[in-house]
Order: sequence, then structure tokens, then C-alpha cells
Amino acid sequence: MRGTRTANLRLGASVLALATVLVGTTACASDEGSTPSGGASGDGTIRSGLSVAFLPKQVNNPYFTVSDNGGKAAVAEFKGEYKEVGPSEASASSQVSYLNTLTQQGSDVIAVSANDPNAICGAVNQARQGGAKVVTFDSDTNPDCRDLFVNQVTGQGIAETQVKLISEAIGGEGKIAILSATANATNQNAWIELMKTELKKPEYAKVQLVTTVYGNDEDQKSFQETQGLLASYPDLEGIVSPTTVGVAAAARYLSGSQYKGKVALTGLGTPNQMREFVKNGTVKNFALWNPADLGYLAAYAGAALASGIIAGKEGDRFTAGKLGEYTVGADGVVVLGPPTVFDAANVDQFDF
Repeated sequence: MRGTRTANLRLGASVLALATVLVGTTACASDEGSTPSGGASGDGTIRSGLSVAFLPKQVNNPYFTVSDNGGKAAVAEFKGEYKEVGPSEASASSQVSYLNTLTQQGSDVIAVSANDPNAICGAVNQARQGGAKVVTFDSDTNPDCRDLFVNQVTGQGIAETQVKLISEAIGGEGKIAILSATANATNQNAWIELMKTELKKPEYAKVQLVTTVYGNDEDQKSFQETQGLLASYPDLEGIVSPTTVGVAAAARYLSGSQYKGKVALTGLGTPNQMREFVKNGTVKNFALWNPADLGYLAAYAGAALASGIIAGKEGDRFTAGKLGEYTVGADGVVVLGPPTVFDAANVDQFDF
């Protein structure tokens, strides 16, 4: 049955500079236009001169280049001082030394995408004790470790979108596999569990998840894991890769193999990295939020905390520049908005 379906990316080392404003990418953004920097419930003002540091899972990862540059744009708006530091490999403990250094430097705000939910908690708590406000974004720590978590979308929203896309791509039946990032990645594991639950719904009764493999957010390993999946499961119908590195590497493998047009692929990717694979028929569609807006929101959330506009409690409200007003939810979570699905009809409308 595979041959009648269009397969559903590649994260090259050189994804272009971000576009910090993407109309329509984040449905949660306010339509009321810009508000004064830091306005919270109409009367909060962000303190000028805040030092804001971004610590991604790994530097030189195009996804985090985009998100961190979104943070940089926000920091410029509220006249703070921005820096980005981080490891070149996304291992569990690789961020600890950077957190320690930022604490010693007296950073006001640290925005970190955690490689592991627990490995950096000690260093995060030391930073907080030293006066820093710590906001996790993209991937959370244990909630007790940080002040706020800026989430891309709800985990349920990601799970529903990913399962729906792969099911449609394989015609509603067949074996699928998941190509994830690192085995300890907080967000990846949460999404995978929710995807498994989603697959239990009656409409997906004929879709069988056979395995989950890990590419460690490394292009070559993700490429090899894709190759290994197809060797181990020659009757595989589709692959879901909820990581920008993984889905791009998988697309690169499929596009040059006998499986192009036969094995479906979808996942979370950026339009710039995925465009060629959509246009050459390797991928039908994929999804993502605007990572620039994610970093932008994380910077404003951290600045609102550091300025005393919010305390990080449920119900607290603050304004994030051009994105409008946000409300802190349960467990100190702020949600950016639902994912956008990209396909041949709209992929050229975006540049990030």
C-alpha cells in the first residue's frame, strides 16, 4: 500500500538567519498590536539594563539560533544586555558549567532549554539563589528548579498534530516509528507518551507504533538511525520525528533512497530546512511553532520576573511586546500557542 502515498526533512548546518516576525505563525499572539515594553496589566515597566543570557541545548543548532535570536530582538526592545552561551553537544550535564559561570557573572535572567529535567537543577537553584530569574523554554527542568517554563504549545497539541499528520500520510494504517532527540529530553519524552496515548483512539486502531529510536539531536546519527529503522522494519510505512535535527536528517536519507515516495515522514521542522523536501516529494507536510517567537516570549517572561511585574504564580499577567498579553498557567507554565502545519501550499510564505 505504500507506493500510492506521498512520503513525508533535514536540518543543514546552515539554516538562514531568522525572521523574527511571522504573521500567523503563533495563534496566541494578540491582534491588538504592540504595547509598551513590559506593560503588565497596564502598569508594569521592565527595568532597563537587565542582563539576559540564553543557554540552548546546543549552540550552532539552527533551531536554537532562530529562537535565541528572537530573544535577542526582545532584549534590544527593552534595552537590556543579551548574550548566548552553551555547549556544542546536547548531553545531560553539558549545561552545568555555563550556568555556574552565568551565576558568577551576576546574570539577571537566564533562559535555558534543558537537556535533562534533573541534571542541571542544582546549578539552576544556585543561579536563583544568586539573584537570577531562570526561565526554561522549549524543554523544561523539574518545575521546582525554575521560575517559569515557556512552552511552545501544549504537549497534547503537538501529539494530536503529529499523529494526525502521519496517519493521513500512510492512509490510516500501517507500521510507524518515532525518531527522537536524546533519550532524556524532557519535551521529547512527554510528547512521545502523549502520542502513544493519542494512538489508542479508535480512529488510529490500524496505526502501529513499532519502536522509538534516538538520534541525539545529531545530524549524522539521526541519518544513521533512519537508515537502521528501514533495515530493521522493511515494511515500515512512516516515521515521525518531533525534533528539527532528526526530521531533517531523516528527510535527507529518504530523499536519496529507494524509500522516497514510499515511506512517509513528518515531524517538527523549520520551513527553510524542509522546503526542498516538500517540493521534491519526500515530505507532504510537517509542523512547528515560530521558534523566534518562542525565544522572544522567554526573554520578556524573564524580564517581567526580574522587574517584579510578575512572581511566576498562576494567574500572573504580563505583556510580551508585539506578541501581546500572556497569563501564567498552572505550574508556572506560559504557552506560546498551537503549531502551524506547513506544506507545498504555504511553505514559501515563511522564512525561518
